[in-house]
Amino acid sequence: MKSGKPKGETLLFGGHVNGGVKGSVSKAEEIGAQVMQIFLGSPQSWQDAALLDRDVDLFVSQVAEKKLGPVFVHGNYLVNLASNDPTNLEKSIHKLRHTLYLSDRIRAQALIFHPGAAGQTTKPQALKKVVASIKQVLKGYKGDTKLALEVCAGAGTTIGDRFSDLSTIIEQLNGDERIAVCLDTCHLYAAGYDVSSASGLKATIAEFEKEVGFGRLVAIHANDSKTPLGARKDRHENIGKGCIGEDGFRRMLQHKALRRVPWILEVPGFSENGPDRENLEILRRLAS
Repeated sequence: MKSGKPKGETLLFGGHVNGGVKGSVSKAEEIGAQVMQIFLGSPQSWQDAALLDRDVDLFVSQVAEKKLGPVFVHGNYLVNLASNDPTNLEKSIHKLRHTLYLSDRIRAQALIFHPGAAGQTTKPQALKKVVASIKQVLKGYKGDTKLALEVCAGAGTTIGDRFSDLSTIIEQLNGDERIAVCLDTCHLYAAGYDVSSASGLKATIAEFEKEVGFGRLVAIHANDSKTPLGARKDRHENIGKGCIGEDGFRRMLQHKALRRVPWILEVPGFSENGPDRENLEILRRLAS
């Protein structure tokens, strides 16, 4: 295929970079990212992150100076808004709410998070609990940062492996405009959405439009999959080196419905150091 200007809108590419508000901008610049996603605090700890005003101001000014953005925050991995443990559920709600307010302070477009897992309860019961938890998280919130539900790979009893899960949550929240959605190419494939083939991508696009709508989509996590279609395992691979392959990514990157939002790498990297310039260049080449 000939290279040149991408069809339609120019895509923005970036990756999840380490360093938080203090070191992420320079790391994003190193790999040639236009957009970035960061953690605010340890993703495996309940301890609340504390951001100094001077660090926030410097981060915001650096993002503007380097013409980066939008900025996204990834939520804590311990959060489970469907937890059957009252203490864990309380911690989850507090953690997500605290991170949302921090995300708004750094002017992030969205806080992307995994809704949780049903455990021993039924999925309808778990979805109701997620909705009730999100209502508590958003109570009184007046910020601009959105809460973005991330589609999940489907391991165990996780919520969000079907688009209908996301639409149920949004509908039960009365279509709250503060709720957005993030797709993940590896998660989609692992959950059984065949984004690697032309027919599978067409069906996936149609179902997402019907259930959720592209007006809710704010970002796409770009990850190839180490495991086959429907494996229900979250195993990220470098772009084009997994089961989705370059042809699958080329079709996705050139689909008009998927070109309107940033693509954010969460790959192991060719040097095993996470998202890198090489993966970004592969995405740019395939999008041309």
